[in-house]
Amino acid sequence: MISRSTAVALVAVLGLPLLSVAGSSAAAPGPCGSAAARPWCDRDLPPDRRAGLLVKALTLDEKLGLMAGDDALGPLSTETNPDSHEGTVRGVPRLGVPTVLMAGGGPAGIRQGPGTALPAPIALGAGFSTAAAARYGRLVGDEGRRRGNDIVLGPALDILRIPNAGRGYESYGEDPYLTGALGAPWIRAAQKQGVMSMIKHYPANNQETDRYKMNAVVDSRTMREIYLPPFEAAVRRGGAAAVMCGYNQVNGKPSCSNGAFLGSVLRGSWGFRGFVASDWLVGAKNTAGSVRGGMDIEMPVGLVYSKDRLSEALRDKKITRGQIDKRVRAYLRTLFAHGVFDRARYRDRPQTIDVAAGNRTAQSVAENGVTLLRNKGVLPLKAGTSVAVIGSSAADYISGVGSSRVTPRDPVTALEGIRARAGGTVAYADGSSLTAAAATARRADVAIVVVSDAREEAEDLKCLTLKCGAPDREDQDALIRRVAAANRNTVVVMQTGGPVLTPWRNRIAGLVQAWYPGERGGTAIARVLYGDAEPGGRLPVTFPLTGVKAAKGGTVRYTERLHVGYRRYNARKLPVAYPFGYGLSYTKFKYSRLKVSGNRVQVTVTNTGNRSGSAVPQLYLTFPRSAGEPPRQLKGFKKVTLAPGRSRRVTFVLDQRSFSVWKSGWKAVRGCHTVEVGSSSRGLPLSARVCR
Repeated sequence: MISRSTAVALVAVLGLPLLSVAGSSAAAPGPCGSAAARPWCDRDLPPDRRAGLLVKALTLDEKLGLMAGDDALGPLSTETNPDSHEGTVRGVPRLGVPTVLMAGGGPAGIRQGPGTALPAPIALGAGFSTAAAARYGRLVGDEGRRRGNDIVLGPALDILRIPNAGRGYESYGEDPYLTGALGAPWIRAAQKQGVMSMIKHYPANNQETDRYKMNAVVDSRTMREIYLPPFEAAVRRGGAAAVMCGYNQVNGKPSCSNGAFLGSVLRGSWGFRGFVASDWLVGAKNTAGSVRGGMDIEMPVGLVYSKDRLSEALRDKKITRGQIDKRVRAYLRTLFAHGVFDRARYRDRPQTIDVAAGNRTAQSVAENGVTLLRNKGVLPLKAGTSVAVIGSSAADYISGVGSSRVTPRDPVTALEGIRARAGGTVAYADGSSLTAAAATARRADVAIVVVSDAREEAEDLKCLTLKCGAPDREDQDALIRRVAAANRNTVVVMQTGGPVLTPWRNRIAGLVQAWYPGERGGTAIARVLYGDAEPGGRLPVTFPLTGVKAAKGGTVRYTERLHVGYRRYNARKLPVAYPFGYGLSYTKFKYSRLKVSGNRVQVTVTNTGNRSGSAVPQLYLTFPRSAGEPPRQLKGFKKVTLAPGRSRRVTFVLDQRSFSVWKSGWKAVRGCHTVEVGSSSRGLPLSARVCR
């Protein structure tokens, strides 16, 4: 969404309406009413029929009023104001059309004053768990509903194309299969709570540099195989109610008036039956193009969809009344399909939110995503170990900045979590003095250096070093080197929104990636460090050895095509710091007895260590060389928890799509494919050939 500073300026300059809905009940009309007086209120009729009847009853002025939001002020205050909403579309009381309210935030929790601040979505991606995704979506849906909303703005399904993406923390990583597999259960779980899910930012919205006008030039095969599959899964398997089109252009056309993607793909190929809304304030670029292209509602207010501009476009015959009806019908049909007309109008009930349950979910998701990257025998920490915590990031609540940032109710920092778990005195140095930090570390058995980056909406990181990625903090790379020189038992805990460079990794004893771990992040970090919880994460992104070029503005050509993330590194056989899918455990696992029978792949996973732990067997497929595909593409994963000495037979099912590539349609590739199973994209001990 648009940044606060930009929004404030536009509101002032354009003189936009400043409706403030103080509690949803104040503006909400009653139930739909009697079917005798209003035939569209007949619940026995299908949503299409009901929407058609209602569209006929609406005046033109009422139809135009339903094509845009009505509150420019709400989005500016959702982080602190519990009575605000990210979007409001006023209804038509005379016909029983309800006012619809949209929750602030969405991808990482509900942003209406303090709420449950969940770990960043990148941490959920690291969890490689569809069950965790469902818990996450269920909580967002429940809190969104109890705060009086009809729609939650999430999940974000954009692929992390560039490692330094400013909003990379809102993604599930660099792989389309993983992203789709997590997004679908998130959506289903959220919508079961009585809200609608608006997935974003469709399509090919992968950077913040020049984001309001950047033109992403993407060939059709790359679009279909990399950037669209998560959205397709969200629509077909998740049943998403709404789609948010992005700020950028795609192949020369604004996303919000791009008929190829909003019409032919979304509503045509995928059979989407919901509605499309613009990203906030400057998502829509033109009136007639957006109406014709398939955007149903402009948010948060009507600029290109103001009544004056729509009326002018009608008068000039740039659009037709039939096209207006089509846009309004899509919106109303969605409300009927999701019961918005039929349930008794709610009252805000934030006091009924189960705060303790939210904290438990936040903590479990954080633990499930914490990824252990290096361990030279120092972890888990033993009772009685003297500990020094180093770095200003340890004492701060760390999260991404932007429209998905949630104000936590009662956050636990890493320092607070470690102190509570240690049960004794924990020394602390903020890192502002390298000499003092080294002296503090030298006096302890184990030094824990906590570092972070600073990712934010509207700006990509200039580079991937900790010094560059968090310019307002101490030189964290230098701090790690100095502490590691003072104490050989140095553990680095990274709270970052994506991959960073780790040039000091071979000088330290332990490396823990905690991502942005949410309001119970400190507790989760401490529990993992002390072995009370297993580090459950695996990398949903590649950690590179070297930096990346800064994102460019203007026309951005996706010349890497299919070679995104780990696909590129594997295809070129490039070394990396830590590969996609990688993560250590406090126990050991063995993979054996690979069997391929038709489309079923089975493997046995055995815990060969001395404590319980979670394994994430991953299946990768390599196409015949003639297909022109990158090697080792993720096509399946399972998360299994095993006690010491226990085994489990894990089954993956590969469907026709698994063996297909896009060539003016999905075409199954004939020939012999290689199936590999193991613990990461570069740790695949088992392989077999599948010839089709």
